[in-house]
Amino acid sequence: MSAAEKYQGDGGPEVYDEGPLYSSAAKVYPQKVSGNYRRLKWAILIVCLGLYYVLPFVRWDRGPNEPSQSILIDLPHSRFYWFFIEIWPQEVYYFTGILILAALALFLSNALFGRVWCGYFCIQTVWTDLFLWVERLVEGDRRDRIKLDAAPWSASKIGKRVAKHGLWLLIAAGTGGVFALYFADAPTLVANLFTLKAPLAAYVWIGILTFTTYYLAGHMREQVCLYMCPWPRIQAALTDVDALNVTYRRDRGEPRLSVKDAARARAAGKPAGDCVDCMQCVAVCPVGVDIRKGSQLGCIQCGLCIDACDAVMAKIHRPTRLIAYDTDENVKRRTRGEKPVYKLVRARTILYVVVIAVVGSLMLYKLTTRQHIGLSVLHVRAPMYTLAHDGLVRNGYTLRFANKWSEPRAFALTVSGVAGATVKSEEADALPDGRLKVTLDPDATLEAQLYVTAPVGSAAPAGAPIAMTITDLKNGETAKVSDHFFGP
Repeated sequence: MSAAEKYQGDGGPEVYDEGPLYSSAAKVYPQKVSGNYRRLKWAILIVCLGLYYVLPFVRWDRGPNEPSQSILIDLPHSRFYWFFIEIWPQEVYYFTGILILAALALFLSNALFGRVWCGYFCIQTVWTDLFLWVERLVEGDRRDRIKLDAAPWSASKIGKRVAKHGLWLLIAAGTGGVFALYFADAPTLVANLFTLKAPLAAYVWIGILTFTTYYLAGHMREQVCLYMCPWPRIQAALTDVDALNVTYRRDRGEPRLSVKDAARARAAGKPAGDCVDCMQCVAVCPVGVDIRKGSQLGCIQCGLCIDACDAVMAKIHRPTRLIAYDTDENVKRRTRGEKPVYKLVRARTILYVVVIAVVGSLMLYKLTTRQHIGLSVLHVRAPMYTLAHDGLVRNGYTLRFANKWSEPRAFALTVSGVAGATVKSEEADALPDGRLKVTLDPDATLEAQLYVTAPVGSAAPAGAPIAMTITDLKNGETAKVSDHFFGP
């Protein structure tokens, strides 16, 4: 009895046979296919891998004392460089924003075109496609690989297996090696790797990434999509009846008959679908999904079954797109004999676009208005103030200066808001105009004690407002903080 087939047991309640709770995964042998979607996947693969392998070697001039690598995660100096953008450790919120934008973009793509990310851009898909290409190159297409797996071990079989796994390991090692180049100057690290002068951590991480790429793309493949990745489950909750998904058009395809039987049925005026049950859509699927059974967890929306089905339809002189990107709502409309309607612009997609625009604009504003200098203040509270015999009151403050430039910078400190105040700091030099001068090393902070003295009348028990402002003496950039000046 098949899974989920119901039967009546001894007059009792209906019982459902759900089949085995576990079964070993059947190996999938994707067949080679050509067509528009296959060409699109090749183009995206070439672009994505090309960027991944080339970007570490692209130079970007940031000036003296700055790294010249276009994309660099500089862990020793706590910096992330992306072309003209430099992210500092205290700006972790930018990474939060990027993750939010990525999630929203994924939601939007899902609302429009289903799991298009999985089918074309996911790193698992990209490297699995490359590994499958190597496998076909060495062992042949689907039937050849099935026969090779079933054949006894021989010199030819061993040679093919060694060649295939050797190429896989070479690609995987290149993948891991290039990833490490994003964390150090690429040309220097490459030279050090080959001369065995690179840090041990570099070899360890390259080894880990080599193993994971080799195992996930070479051996696990569709199992990663089915069991390890959470996105199929999330996607199922986010989709709706107006999202475009790879769809088998049952109104055209059923009932399924062979080419000859379909011709005889049509001649006799009987119904005959366009589907000839050739199983080509299943043979080319990298996950082994039969799209004719409807939307399924394993379908990654790559469109290869569309190419395979179109080729068969062209051979038997039937209209193409028996399998196509379509919506659940249009499947129902066609069943009722109505024309399809596509709603790409709807409440869900508008909401995603608006939120993406808002988050992106906030990040852009924050990035363009951020400062390269910083100042913070902490009032010394033990004691809150001291009273001198000459009628003056003194408050102490701990100031922290920050220089985010890659060169030394000098800052002028101005104190305002307290009448008749004088300022003093052991870590600063006095300027002729009464301000204090503080010099910071590149990419450094400095903690300084500041003492402000003023007549008693300038202070207040609840605190009189006081402001500290630093000015970059090179470009005039300012940073300001506020506190209080206390007295009796």
